[in-house]
Amino acid sequence: MSLNNEEAHKKAQILAEALPYIKRFHGKTIVIKYGGNAMVDEGLKRSFARDVVLLKLVGMHPVIVHGGGPQINDMLGRLGKDGSFVQGMRVTDKETMDVVEMVLGAHVNKDIVSLINKAGGSAVGLTGRDGGLLRAKKLYIQSEGEPLDLGQVGEVESVDPRVISTLEMQGFIPVVAPIGYGEEGEAYNINADLVAGKLATVLSAEKLILMTNTAGILDKNEQLLTGVTPGDIDCLISDGTVFGGMLPKIASALDAARSGVNSVHIIDGRVENAVLLEVLTDQGVGTLIRSR
Repeated sequence: MSLNNEEAHKKAQILAEALPYIKRFHGKTIVIKYGGNAMVDEGLKRSFARDVVLLKLVGMHPVIVHGGGPQINDMLGRLGKDGSFVQGMRVTDKETMDVVEMVLGAHVNKDIVSLINKAGGSAVGLTGRDGGLLRAKKLYIQSEGEPLDLGQVGEVESVDPRVISTLEMQGFIPVVAPIGYGEEGEAYNINADLVAGKLATVLSAEKLILMTNTAGILDKNEQLLTGVTPGDIDCLISDGTVFGGMLPKIASALDAARSGVNSVHIIDGRVENAVLLEVLTDQGVGTLIRSR
């Protein structure tokens, strides 16, 4: 067999091995939180868009929820404004909220939509305001036993999934910016991991995939934990192994796993084709969160 034939044979084997996963997940919703290096590295951005389009073309329903922290920080820096975080949450005053809406709802969201469309898909960009998708309320976090007001930072109060379901059934790929609206129509900045988890639960998603800039959840020796339980995570948080920006990610993953999402994964977004590796092969690139 010639070298070219060998390469073609390997490609055919890979496609054949993907068939059971395509059959298993056909018609299923997969919610993907898109963030980290995968959003800023040009090669990874194109790879992600192709992965999402392929999932749609083989009959799955990917729903994208994106972050945009580095882009927000960049814009705040241009305006001479510092960003600050508490327990992984961005403190968001009114001026910062205006920047968040502009960066996430316009620039970042439309860039992702454009990438997916260029890769052959049909993506539609949304914020939580569209179709009443994400109703929010102010989020208070506990700091030294006292509730701390982070400004216009919200948590998801309710989700109306009709706009997402309609887009899915019409062949579109929804791309959601994590901005919700309150009782008086005010805007709230919501952590993208938390939005992805709530959407996965309400949409009865088969999978929730959270992309990050690490190999997954690491132990104190920085070794990858391929599978963890809530008890494991409690220990990792209490001893300080998991902290900062990983806290809302972990909370979202646990909540979704306990609420009926069949599998929840934190994967390494720095790996090319990470989404395909997670969905269509048994070679996962991260940590599986188990509900118990």
